[in-house]
Amino acid sequence: MKNMLVVTPGMVAMILGAAALAGPREDLLAQYAAAAKTTGFSAARGQVLHTQNFSGGKPDTPSCTTCHGKDTRGAGRAPTGKAIEPVAVSVTPTRYTDPAKVEKWFKRNCIEVMGRECTPQEKGDWLAFVMGQ
Repeated sequence: MKNMLVVTPGMVAMILGAAALAGPREDLLAQYAAAAKTTGFSAARGQVLHTQNFSGGKPDTPSCTTCHGKDTRGAGRAPTGKAIEPVAVSVTPTRYTDPAKVEKWFKRNCIEVMGRECTPQEKGDWLAFVMGQ
């Protein structure tokens, strides 16, 4: 797949080992990796999660693309009409740097789309996807 990024715990440890390079997104990935007891995150799985339709959430928001659009580099629009900044880190570099906001929006959006909270694996995969965009 195009723009595929796979983030392994070893990569996260390497990044976190170099304190100057560590940042909030890498810290979140490390937390999700520890919670998921994973061998890595997959941007490909994150892309599937982003585009997949779910039936457990609200009927008017069956997928992430409903509000965020298929193009992660483009602006989205909430059902209320409010504009949403692009989810791609390359376009909105300050995205996912406030852990409290990240968790707030994961909780809200996952419940609305999937009908449940996202797992740490899903969060890490999705972040790997948008960090590579």
